[in-house]
Amino acid sequence: MIKKTLLEAYSRPRQNGVNAITLREDDGLIQVCMTNGNNEVIIANRNGRAIRFHESAVRVMGRTASGVKGMTLDEDNTDEVVGMICIKDKEKETVLVVSEQGYGKRSSIEDYRITNRGGKGVKTINITEKTGKLVAIKNVTDENDLMIINKSGIAIRMKVADLNVIGRATQGVRLINLEKRNDEIASVCKVLSESEEEIAEQKAEQEARQENEGRELSENQASLGTDVDLPESEEDNEQNDNEEITE
Repeated sequence: MIKKTLLEAYSRPRQNGVNAITLREDDGLIQVCMTNGNNEVIIANRNGRAIRFHESAVRVMGRTASGVKGMTLDEDNTDEVVGMICIKDKEKETVLVVSEQGYGKRSSIEDYRITNRGGKGVKTINITEKTGKLVAIKNVTDENDLMIINKSGIAIRMKVADLNVIGRATQGVRLINLEKRNDEIASVCKVLSESEEEIAEQKAEQEARQENEGRELSENQASLGTDVDLPESEEDNEQNDNEEITE
C-alpha cells in the first residue's frame, strides 16, 4: 500500500505524535519520502521485482487513510515490499539493489519502464540461491558511499562510483563475502562520500566558528557599553573648555 499526504497535515503535532497511516494487522510501515508533486516512485519487493510510476498516480489523502495499492506481491506468503525510492534527478541518479547474500548492482533508471501503480513490476535483480532474496533498494549517485551491515554486526563502506552500471535483469556482483560466516545482510544505507563529507564538516565548523565569533563580539560590545566609560570626543572637550572660560 502507498499513500500521499500534504505536509501541512502534520503542522500541529502532539507530544506523543500523530497518526500517519492506518495499517492492517499483518502490515507495517517501511519507508517515508518527501516529494515535490512531480517525482517518480520505484517500489521493490523481496522476490526481486520493482515497479516505477509517477507520484500523480497516487491522489492526496488524509493522515488516517490506509492508502492504495502500489504493487501486487507474489502469492507465496513470503513476498513483501523491501523499500521505496523517490527519483528526483533522473540524469544523475541510478538504482542500486542489494541481496541478502551480499550481491548488488547499479542499474539505469530508464531500464525501468513507467507503468501504472498496482502492477507486478519488472525484474530488478536475478534471484538465485547464491544471491538470496532482495533486501534493499537505494537511489544513488557517484558522490555517495554505501554502508552495509550484516546480522553479525560487521559493517563495510564502499564507494558507489566503484560499481559499474549494468543491466536490470542480472544478478550483480559480490559486495561482501558472507559465505565463511554463514551470515546475511541486515541493513544498507547510503552516505556522502568521504570527500563530500569532509567538505560538509568543514562548512559546519566554519559556520559554528563564525557564530561563536559573532556572539563574543556582541558580548564584548555589551560589556563595553555598561562597564567602561568611553572617552569624550574632541568636540565635547572643546565645548567644555568654552563653557569653563565663559564662567
